[in-house]
Amino acid sequence: MAIVHSTAIVHEGAQLHESVEVGAYAVIHANVKIGAGTKVGEHCVIDGHTTIGENNVFYRFCSIGGIPQDKKYANEVTRLEIGNGNTFREFVTINTGTAQDVGVTRIGDDNWIMAYVHIAHDCQIGSHTILANTVQLAGHIHVGDWAIVGGMSAAHQFIRIGAHSMTGGMSSIRQDIPPFVLGAGQPYKPAGINSEGLKRRGFTAEQIQVLREAYKTIYLRQLSLADALVDIKRLQSENPDSAAHLQLFLDFFAQSDRGLGRK
Repeated sequence: MAIVHSTAIVHEGAQLHESVEVGAYAVIHANVKIGAGTKVGEHCVIDGHTTIGENNVFYRFCSIGGIPQDKKYANEVTRLEIGNGNTFREFVTINTGTAQDVGVTRIGDDNWIMAYVHIAHDCQIGSHTILANTVQLAGHIHVGDWAIVGGMSAAHQFIRIGAHSMTGGMSSIRQDIPPFVLGAGQPYKPAGINSEGLKRRGFTAEQIQVLREAYKTIYLRQLSLADALVDIKRLQSENPDSAAHLQLFLDFFAQSDRGLGRK
């Protein structure tokens, strides 16, 4: 049996691994499944059709798996899927998906989600991300692996935030942010490549320089986006050690619907 505080409520039908810990006054609803080693703090509520992996930590007062804050929602069965090794600090809220999208909100592995963060319906969060205090993500947002979003930032629905990007605090994000890009502002403005973060993740100086060239091609050379992507493909063929990284750029723009703010 899971380790459940005497004041907590675990509804019949919930599936908890025997090593799960549930704190005082927490409530876990019937359609919830929680994997090994996960800890649910005091006063947390986990409901909806929610599947949670292993070794996650939910600090006190989290609200996980609530119905979408979408007026089109009509009680369809939609889901929330959370991976392994994530940390959710106080008062984090995450909603399930909607029938208008893929029907599932997803959180990957090893994410650090700080206090008061809201992740709305149908968001797709990768792995190893950091969402700082009070980041607010509207519906249908995609966040790539290793992305960092600074505190008190808010993001418009349907945007994409690319892998390895870093967004400064109090940013108003209204258009897509490509992979590797550093920026901030109201509205958000790009300011270069997230070189310090890339160094910490083992990118070589040569790889970072190639990504700087890609950034200049997109943002500084007054090219149309179509022409800039042609140049990035050429850069990719000339730099095989950076080909996979540049492919992230190319794949990102192929999927971008919101456009990107350029200087």
